[in-house]
Amino acid sequence: MSDADAPLRPPLITGDKSLSDITRDICVPMERKPTGLWWAAFLVSAAALTVGVAAVWYQLVTGIGTWGLNRTVGWGFDITNFVFWVGIGHAGTLISAVLFLFRQKWRTAVNRSAEAMTLFAVMCAGIFPLIHMGRTWLAYWTLPYPNTRGPLWVNFRSPLLWDVFAISTYLLISAVFWYVGLIPDLATVRDRSQPGLRRRVTSILSLGWDGSARTWHRYETVYMLLAGLATPLVFSVHTIVSMDFATSVIPGWHTTIFPPYFVAGAIFSGLAMVLTLMLIARRVMHLEDYVTLTHIERMSLLMLSMGCIVGFAYGTEFFMAAYSGNPYEQFVFKNRALGPLSGAYWTMVTCNVVVPQLLWFRSVRRSLPLVFMIAILVNVGMWFERFVIIVTSLHRDFLPSSWAHYIPTSIEIATFVGSFGLFFTCFLIFCRIAPAIAIAEVKGAAGLKKRPAMRRVDAQSSAVAPGTVAAETAKPAGVS
Repeated sequence: MSDADAPLRPPLITGDKSLSDITRDICVPMERKPTGLWWAAFLVSAAALTVGVAAVWYQLVTGIGTWGLNRTVGWGFDITNFVFWVGIGHAGTLISAVLFLFRQKWRTAVNRSAEAMTLFAVMCAGIFPLIHMGRTWLAYWTLPYPNTRGPLWVNFRSPLLWDVFAISTYLLISAVFWYVGLIPDLATVRDRSQPGLRRRVTSILSLGWDGSARTWHRYETVYMLLAGLATPLVFSVHTIVSMDFATSVIPGWHTTIFPPYFVAGAIFSGLAMVLTLMLIARRVMHLEDYVTLTHIERMSLLMLSMGCIVGFAYGTEFFMAAYSGNPYEQFVFKNRALGPLSGAYWTMVTCNVVVPQLLWFRSVRRSLPLVFMIAILVNVGMWFERFVIIVTSLHRDFLPSSWAHYIPTSIEIATFVGSFGLFFTCFLIFCRIAPAIAIAEVKGAAGLKKRPAMRRVDAQSSAVAPGTVAAETAKPAGVS
């Protein structure tokens, strides 16, 4: 079949948008007054955050004896939630950095929100290890700095300390990557704003962006370098989180499959959360022309592929336990499937392995209610996965005399609810103060045709991708 007869790919942006249309559609939701629906969501999330703050304060004053932990189960809701939130943050870097390096232009409609989601998820994750220290005000002791404590230093051989360095590095690089990608859009907001506070703030944050070819060249160079730097973090951060478990000698944890297994699971849960947020934002902010069915379908396919890898890892764990002949490993996995916490295990398998198989069908991938429900169930299943790995490997250890059951207390549940309140509160505020979609990148990937109305420079769209306005003389329109 010749190129002329080949079917055309579906457009990434629908609605026959011009450059000014793209600028207006993305900027208007954050320029007008918040809707009643936004205020309702904000009040609910703020209330959840308030509950969490009160619970955290009570724990700091009283001590972590307020948790349901015991001598056998030393990790419970706290570390479960920590691993859950770190995993949620992985999809942002995957969509932004990895897909950018592979020149996947469909990422442009979802990468901005995914990057912001990464920052907020890592913030939520950082709460739990800080509380788990017991004396949170001494958290700075984990930093390797010259001190007067004599030989009292952190244990550099401990993966728990590696977590501190890995996650702080991940947060820093993700924040810089997100901000650099935001600079052209901040210049657009600056040019649209009336004189006042918003214009002054965006003028400072846009770093004097003028949209010239030289500015774009330097921006693209820095963005490419940051993408290359951030990509290894997708694999390294959750690999190090997995080593919190894999370097132990506890049955159910002491396994070499954990690093790839945790990375795949993190991307799996992160994609589910991105889909959850974008399907809501798409409807509430009227972004149907930018987050199209093509975007939803491709993200669903990515989620399906990660779900298959996670399901394969579940089967591999059971096979290796049976093949090893180790009675302790065999007992742990039998206990997971048939023990007192078997309900959590089968919830995990159903949500993470069975439900995502529906995405093999194109009609399901293009049904927004079904994709939304699948994404919610995957998030539920991935939380239960972390709970199963941690608690079912601890509550029945080598000696039956030390077996103990674990039930989270109301303080632990309130802290978990508060982490969701922090996440959604930050995301709602982000949607009000910054473009939820990368304006400049969408323009560069839209593949717009040359039309007289599109070739003029729009004063309100000074920050556009090279080849569209700022560098039309250097490249054809629509070429990024």
